[in-house]
Amino acid sequence: MTHVIDAHFDLLMDVAIQRELGRKQVIAADYWPDFIAGGVQTVVSAIYIDSKFLPELGLRKALQQISALHAEADESADKVMVCKSVADIETAKKAGKVGFVLSLEGAEPLYNDLSMLRVFYELGVRFLGLVWSRRNFVGDGSHFTPVREGRKGGITEFGVRLIEAAEAMGMIIDVSHLNDEGFWDVVEIAKKPIIASHSNCRALASSMRNLTDEQIKAIAATNGVIGMNGVNIFVADRDEQSDLEHLLNHVDHITKLVGVEHVGIGLDIIEPFMKYESPDALTSLTRKDFDVVKGHIQVPEILRGLASRGYTDEAIELIMAKNFLRVYREVWK
Repeated sequence: MTHVIDAHFDLLMDVAIQRELGRKQVIAADYWPDFIAGGVQTVVSAIYIDSKFLPELGLRKALQQISALHAEADESADKVMVCKSVADIETAKKAGKVGFVLSLEGAEPLYNDLSMLRVFYELGVRFLGLVWSRRNFVGDGSHFTPVREGRKGGITEFGVRLIEAAEAMGMIIDVSHLNDEGFWDVVEIAKKPIIASHSNCRALASSMRNLTDEQIKAIAATNGVIGMNGVNIFVADRDEQSDLEHLLNHVDHITKLVGVEHVGIGLDIIEPFMKYESPDALTSLTRKDFDVVKGHIQVPEILRGLASRGYTDEAIELIMAKNFLRVYREVWK
């Protein structure tokens, strides 16, 4: 069976909220069946903090999400495993469990305190997403649509020290959500492979959240990987074209540009979490978000789609897991 890694999933926000309501074994009940049916063995679980909690509750909300995952692993020890190394990922896979690796989606929980990074590392965080689509102490995020703002900034002095400390510690730098100015700063600062865990190609879908061809080349030059994002607004500029075939076009584009060794999947599945958006907020959107891959249960359709386009079994295995595993082995300690 092909090993499948989803390099970006925001499930922990939902799990933490559900646990606050008194539920237990949320992953086993709500997510595990689709992971198993879709053949997904490894999930990078993003720690995402809603803007309404910042700055005061950023640290607390992040720790609640980490605590929730560890509690879920205790309650569903036959199904859920927290992974801190490639060996852990392989152990979970062999045992028929789903392995979860923690990622910070935005450095806001650290505030501007570099000493907090060690705490998150010890708790299992192995990826540092520098920003979400907003400004923090590290740099500026790339907004989904144009907003009124002053001059954009690159990576700050604190951000430089944070990147260097994270790499020394064995954490992978993730540039998804970073603005262009910050991206090129990271390319200059980072000494190890970098990833874009859930970003597509700007040549095919014009969102600033996507990567230019030059950025794709720069990530590949670090031996990094780009995870394909299945959210409609990053797949195509028109909803009627936002489908699996257009998502696979992004795989083709990167493969032709820099080689199949730099493509992965980071589906960023969002529809399960739309329940937390207010109806007014949803109606105000010019485009309503939806997933072109309807949950992890549909991941086998990605494999079939790649095969139909002539990708070999070896190439498909690279895309689904081995490319990311290569980076994990190189950077993690």
